[in-house]
Amino acid sequence: MSRELEEGLELALDWQKLEKAVAGTKGIIPVAVQDADSREVILVAYINQLAFEESLKRKMLVLWSSSRQELWVKGATSGETFTLVEAYVNCEQNSLLFVVRPERGGICHTKNARGVPRNCYYRRINMRDGTTLENLDV
Repeated sequence: MSRELEEGLELALDWQKLEKAVAGTKGIIPVAVQDADSREVILVAYINQLAFEESLKRKMLVLWSSSRQELWVKGATSGETFTLVEAYVNCEQNSLLFVVRPERGGICHTKNARGVPRNCYYRRINMRDGTTLENLDV
């Protein structure tokens, strides 16, 4: 199922993700992550106060893993690290925007047909039927 979800061309939105992500978790907010050079939104994740402080201190992308319920230093195992260039807060101070510069490769744990890590938003929704996807990074 995970491969079909992550690589397939059928739209299968997880409407319960936020409920699952925050179940039993206190003090997290969403953070959009944008590539400093291309301005492409490459990831939307969650962050808590510790991850926020670590991101600013290290000047690199540190998030909160909602699936593992732990601090997630992006690239600690893969080597796909991201330098934090700028940080913004929205008007209600309940979400963040991090502008980052990839040190190598993409941000997603999936890879394209060439084996290159990509950004997480690599499929476009078919606006005519609203149920199928087009892979933009093959």
